[in-house]
Amino acid sequence: MPEPKDHAEKRNLIETVLRHIPGFRGYLEKEYRRDSDELARQWLADRLERSKRAIDDLTRPLADAGQIDALPQADRLRGRLDKLLARIRGAMQGYSGFFDLVRVGEDVLDRIYQHDVQLVRQVDALGNAIEKLPSQHGGIAAALPDLLEQIEALEAEWDVREDILKGLE
Repeated sequence: MPEPKDHAEKRNLIETVLRHIPGFRGYLEKEYRRDSDELARQWLADRLERSKRAIDDLTRPLADAGQIDALPQADRLRGRLDKLLARIRGAMQGYSGFFDLVRVGEDVLDRIYQHDVQLVRQVDALGNAIEKLPSQHGGIAAALPDLLEQIEALEAEWDVREDILKGLE
């Protein structure tokens, strides 16, 4: 996940000049954080989207192995993953715009960034576990409830993220 401070190293000449205008420097730094927030959410969504392919590849081996009882669980897993993806893609950004009425402070952005680092780890672990499913020939049905619990934990972490941004944390 990109560090918000990395954006400062890649600024152009106009941004460098604008940084000398009183009050504008902080705005630019918040914009860099906003870009980082957007990139982090995009990465989370893309990682979960990639793992959905493994669920699609899972249904045929389940049917061939006669594990038809696991098919509804696989569908539920895909549905919960889709729901989480929609929440991530539709999430409010970590910083409101320059002229917006509601502002998100830098301390909140720092907490969101730290929280997102943890979310990246959890999403990657979930994605890896889902992608291993098709190769777990006999243990697929046993692995599905654990994956559903991991998605539930991610949903709870996403709730915490939204609460931080709303000031309810």
